[in-house]
Amino acid sequence: MPENFIDLGTVDAPSGVLVLGMAGWVDHWREVGQPLSERAGAVAASGGGHFHEGWLCEAVAVPAAADRPLEVRATTSPSPFDEEPAIATLEIGLGLPWPGAADRSTPVRLGDLPVDRCGTVIGDATGLDAWTGMNGEPADGLADVFYWGRYADDAHAEFGGGRIAQYGVDGPHGWLDLPLAEAAARAAELTAWCDRLHGRGLVVSVDQHTDDHRFRRAGWHHPLRAGTIEVGGCRVLGVEWDQGDHSMRHRGERDAGQVYPVTLEADGAGGTVMRWTVPPYDFDEDE
Repeated sequence: MPENFIDLGTVDAPSGVLVLGMAGWVDHWREVGQPLSERAGAVAASGGGHFHEGWLCEAVAVPAAADRPLEVRATTSPSPFDEEPAIATLEIGLGLPWPGAADRSTPVRLGDLPVDRCGTVIGDATGLDAWTGMNGEPADGLADVFYWGRYADDAHAEFGGGRIAQYGVDGPHGWLDLPLAEAAARAAELTAWCDRLHGRGLVVSVDQHTDDHRFRRAGWHHPLRAGTIEVGGCRVLGVEWDQGDHSMRHRGERDAGQVYPVTLEADGAGGTVMRWTVPPYDFDEDE
């Protein structure tokens, strides 16, 4: 039975090295020694494989065409959390021919990866050296402000702020794309107002436009929470995993043995693809 793939977008790899890795730790590589691009380049030079740093951050690197967009697709299976479609296979076309002497029927195993609670990224190894994590500084000097909780309607009557739709539903109230100083001042006003009148009952969040936040925001309106952003001059694709699905299928990650194989495989046109395969959840077994 043929697989039904969904197009997620394209990435590019001008350095000739493509990385599939844990989003929560991309900026950690440069803090522990060699930059991500150097580690990934060495691995890709040997044909591709898995590498890690203390199992906190993990990735797989492979050679890829440097002169064209690389298509990213996915298949889905029902989530055990809500039975909505969740990613079962990520496939990235590498723009390279399958080696002539290699057996087309046998996948080449590169290693395995956990589903990082903080998300997954696919992008150019050198471009990802520029990634700004959760505590980084936004290059554009902007931030988004959100508020929610028991007194959100009262706060809206006082301060305004639109409903920010996320994942097919109305999200929290807030404002997008504010200068950092204005975002901080608005959050301080909301917090002071709630403290003065209620003491508690309102949560206020300021999300600076780091790459960590931007990739999540890019996936707000995609059914599989996937979106593309530019990082280091390269097009990068990120996937934010549903937290309910993660808790039921992937919780514990590598420590709990929740890791899934990454392979190189031949496609139907004689090209090479990288696949990360998350087995479908077996509803019958748990019932």
